[in-house]
Amino acid sequence: MSHLARQQQALLDALFAWPATDAIKNIADYAIDTGARGLKAYQTNGSMLAERAMASVYPVVAQLLGEESFADLARAFWHAHPPQSGDIAGWGQSLGEFLGASEQLQSEPYLPDVAGIEWALHRCAIAADESPQLHTLALLTSSDPAQLRIRLAPGCSVHTSTWPIASILTAHLDQSPSLVEVGQLLRASVGESAVVWRAGLRPRVRVGAAGEADLLNALLSGQSLALALDTAPALQFDTWLPMAVQTGLLLSIQPTGPST
Repeated sequence: MSHLARQQQALLDALFAWPATDAIKNIADYAIDTGARGLKAYQTNGSMLAERAMASVYPVVAQLLGEESFADLARAFWHAHPPQSGDIAGWGQSLGEFLGASEQLQSEPYLPDVAGIEWALHRCAIAADESPQLHTLALLTSSDPAQLRIRLAPGCSVHTSTWPIASILTAHLDQSPSLVEVGQLLRASVGESAVVWRAGLRPRVRVGAAGEADLLNALLSGQSLALALDTAPALQFDTWLPMAVQTGLLLSIQPTGPST
């Protein structure tokens, strides 16, 4: 390995090693006296970048932890899971797993699921645009449901938890329900499903209706409408359908071949 390559590797090790107690000494072996100051600037900029990137993707986790604890989390996650590409927007997917493995956060076991929904909202925001074709709803009156599929909004996903995860998100993002109500749900160990989708350009999340998680999971896996309805006997489809259309969750009805 050349001297330049060793310098570059020492810099990378110093930036991402954790804890970085020997970072200055390691880089000094390959740098002039001003290297320590330069390394400190790199480390500071890296920490600030991590905090800003994490806060933009995980605002609710940030609120739940508090500013100082979230800053510590961002720095620790930066060192444990450094970016693998130059696109910082693609960094942070495994935060939920990181939170779940943290012994210090076992008293807040809902945090990994909250992080999972926030990542889904982040990815939803950059999903490819798709236009609604509401005239296709007429197929519901003239075709066998076994020959139809529902096309859902960009970035649609559903998340089921033993915690009131959707209510936690909407309480912090939309101030509904109240934090007092969320506290009551947490103490009662109420589980929820969270539906994530994009309405126009806005990523959205809400509490799933009874049976909706089963329906959406079936539709997202490519099942026909008939088979999807069979998996969700608790769902009131006549109520769900107009709500899904009005909120932009359902984009169109598409004919398909015979169900299998």
